[in-house]
Formats: sequence, C-alpha cells, structure tokens
Amino acid sequence: MDFGGKDKATYVKDTFNSIAVHYDLMNSLMSLGMDKHWRNFAVQRVGAKAGMQMLDVCCGTGQLSMELGKAVGSEGHVTGLDFSQKMLDVAKQSLIQSPNRDSIVFIQGDAMELPFSDNLFDGVTVGWGLRNLPDLRQGIREMARVVKPGGKVVSLDMAKPSLPVFKQAYWVYFEKLVPLMGKIWAKKSSAYQYLHDSAREFPPQQELVRIFAECGLSETHYDNLAGGVVAIVTGTKPRK
Repeated sequence: MDFGGKDKATYVKDTFNSIAVHYDLMNSLMSLGMDKHWRNFAVQRVGAKAGMQMLDVCCGTGQLSMELGKAVGSEGHVTGLDFSQKMLDVAKQSLIQSPNRDSIVFIQGDAMELPFSDNLFDGVTVGWGLRNLPDLRQGIREMARVVKPGGKVVSLDMAKPSLPVFKQAYWVYFEKLVPLMGKIWAKKSSAYQYLHDSAREFPPQQELVRIFAECGLSETHYDNLAGGVVAIVTGTKPRK
C-alpha cells in the first residue's frame, strides 16, 4: 500500500485527522445506518456490565466508548484511547451530550504501547482500528496484556464476505462508491480509498481468529455481520 512516502503510523494519523469532523456521518452513510447495531453487538460480545472497567482502543470519535459507557453505568468506567487528536476532539464534544459522560474519559496514546499496567481492565474493544496499526500482532498482544484474566478482547472491523455475487458487488461498492462519497461529503476521496485498500489487505475473519490465538488469547471465534461485510472477533485471556 502506498503511504505517500510516510510511515504507516504517520499516514494513518494524518488521514484520520483530516476526516475527523465528517467521520461519524460517513460511517452512517457507508453502513446504511447499521454501524450502531454493530457497536451494540460488540458491547455484548465483550461482556460489558454495570461497574466494569473497560478500555476502547483506537476509539476515534468515541461512539463505541459511549456505548460501553451505557453498559457499565455510573459505577463503571470507560477509557477511550486514540492517537488522532482531532478524532479525540470530536469524541469529547460528543461526550458532552452523553448521560454517562462522568464515567468516560478520552486520552491520546499509542496502541503499540498502551500506557496501562497489566491485568487492569475487565474487557477491551477495538472498532475499525486493528487494520490501521503498523504491527497487528503487537497491538493484539498489548490489548491482551492489559485485560484481566478471564476478560475478553473484541475487534469490530471490516471482513471478507464469501457469498458469490454479493462478494463482488460489495467490493465494487467499496472501491468505487465509498471514495466518491468521501469526496462529496468529506472532501477527501483519498482517505476513503485508503479505507478500501486497508480493508483489502486486512486478514479475513478466519485468519484473524488464528492471530488472536497466536497472541495468547483462548476461546477465539468470530461472528459475521451483514453477510460477512463486518465481523466481530473475540478472544478471552486465559486464567492462570
């Protein structure tokens, strides 16, 4: 993939800084409004409950973090971490309207070196973030490190549909229409071309399950959503 002479981390940060203001609108348009349902499913899969301490890595504009906040309630706590300051600025503005704002905090940080001690969180999520990391396995290992034994690591991301005809139609939509939508609504077609290209290179859900296991997680499995356009991959940190 061409990063315009930049390293991947710098390219991704610059890209998401440039589309931060329009990111939530574009997610809703691209997913035909299904993105909220997908986030809710991820919250269910990570097992978020009242009073828990949760981490949302690559939190972006904080939509998944705020869904987690609803689940953990006022007695729990959610930390959303991202390296794009402009995405975090949008998240903090959205948080003002959240009834759970007192139990959610957004911080800037690096998913490659999470600034937390081992075994700290009851669960960890990452929504549409793993494919943006410069080292996929390092990112998963870091999430596994900071989650408590018995806790879950859950990824929500683009996947690889396999149904004939639907599969071909999906990739045409993603390659041709999504960058056009990005040009019209976000004034940044190149950013949405990157989203297509990164989804193409991202491991399919079956392989990502195996990578989760390689990184020390057990009970790994995936759930296909929207015909396999999106998948939730789940792993559990083994108890000692």
